[in-house]
Amino acid sequence: MDYIIKSIVPIIIISITAYGIFKGVKVYECFVEGAKEGINICVTIFPYLLAMLVAVGVFRESRALDCFISIVKPFAKLIGLPPEVVPLVLIKPLSGSGALGIFAETINKFGVDSYIGRVSSIIMGSTETIFYTLTVYFGAVGIKKIRHTLWAAVLADCVSIVMAVTLARIMF
Repeated sequence: MDYIIKSIVPIIIISITAYGIFKGVKVYECFVEGAKEGINICVTIFPYLLAMLVAVGVFRESRALDCFISIVKPFAKLIGLPPEVVPLVLIKPLSGSGALGIFAETINKFGVDSYIGRVSSIIMGSTETIFYTLTVYFGAVGIKKIRHTLWAAVLADCVSIVMAVTLARIMF
């Protein structure tokens, strides 16, 4: 079984290549053309991605995040969100890797079977790195005005957080 699992990706690649050859497609030329387009997309979105990463780094290092967390904690208690989870909620829309680091610290400190650990796990699985996603996808296609996308995404994250608290209470 382990051999089959390790062979899935090569089997898929060989199958796609064989299908393309069978259909008369110049597979190698198509691959090279796609790689060129991929490089162009990377060059196009790099400034947006760099600006977002710098902004997140400055926000975290300036301790503005700590001030914002102290402001948000009373509101978090209103919906039943443990104050220990507030840093995760605030970092997740900005940085997936930063959120993963905070999540790992939370799990190590409180455990996976604690209420805090369960709420954190649900939040990690149900929320999105909003600003990263907007930067990459909108930057790739050249959209500069995001209009209502940001507010819809933030609202969806807020609903996910409320549901995480609710589900953790009901289910566990």
